[in-house]
Amino acid sequence: MSKIRTSVALGLTALGMTMTPAMAEEWRFNNFLPETRPETAQMEQFVEEVNAALGGETSLKLYSGGSLGLPNTDTLRFLPKGAVEMSLMWANYLGRDAPALSSVVVQGTIGSIEEFEQVIPTVREIYQEEFTDWGVSSVGYVAIPMLSVSVFCRDEPVRTLEDLKSKKLRVWARDQVETFTRLGIAAQIVPQEEMYVAMKTGVVDCALYPALYAHTVSLQEVAKYASYLYPMASGPYVIGVATDRWEATDESVKATITKAADDLWDRTNQYEKDLQLELDARQTLADGGVIWGEDFSDEDRALVVSSMTETWAQLAEEAGGNAPAYRERVLKALGR
Repeated sequence: MSKIRTSVALGLTALGMTMTPAMAEEWRFNNFLPETRPETAQMEQFVEEVNAALGGETSLKLYSGGSLGLPNTDTLRFLPKGAVEMSLMWANYLGRDAPALSSVVVQGTIGSIEEFEQVIPTVREIYQEEFTDWGVSSVGYVAIPMLSVSVFCRDEPVRTLEDLKSKKLRVWARDQVETFTRLGIAAQIVPQEEMYVAMKTGVVDCALYPALYAHTVSLQEVAKYASYLYPMASGPYVIGVATDRWEATDESVKATITKAADDLWDRTNQYEKDLQLELDARQTLADGGVIWGEDFSDEDRALVVSSMTETWAQLAEEAGGNAPAYRERVLKALGR
């Protein structure tokens, strides 16, 4: 009998050891941004706050820098299918599957903090509606700073659109390809993770990139010259969860995630310090060897903005469906 009891006890112990981890549910949180980005630090704090409040029964684990191997352009494919429990999303990366999303806010068409703050509530409403149609619930948002986009070049300074016409320019979204093509400039999409090698090997001569984030991808190692081109406001990043999973989640867990997500939005939706952050970033890059030239002229900047405005209308018309209506809602919010 003692042997039986011992065997049963050992069996129960082993069973308990195997069941305990299973009882603690882990949500994998896919973040395509590099670990060095300030937004990633904010999401790390979000995860810490959720985990501290939940006490271990359910926990989030952040995977940054694309470490899970999930392309950011495929989010609307893998997230509803449960490849991960939670993922960061950015509308401008999702135009292949949801064309209407990529034309909600075309980067560069909103050029001031005041306009941006006017339009953010409308943009969030549109995102929520569109993602719901894809079986994804928007459970949080991360604001993107009001960025200053510069042209980084490898071999020689470029400070005019005319000079840029003789260069191969790296951009990150289709609306930028269309915008610069209108201006007679050869632009091609190069993913962020491939940009360093593309610049180093001469696949592209110059790269469009915000100075604020340039050090996070070591751009100063492959670009010797830089000049500011235009201001850029973007729709926020969205934290998404498959709708069926979100609806099945315990209400206390949902409330905890929502509270931490609201705090995350409040922390990031601040723009007063953006100009100083930009100047500090330029100084850091200059210390790393980048030579900052004169800004592109006001005339060149106006041409870029005009071209972007034409691109916005074009993309909305091409996308069809809800896209034209979304654009009209954003324009109305802007008072245009």
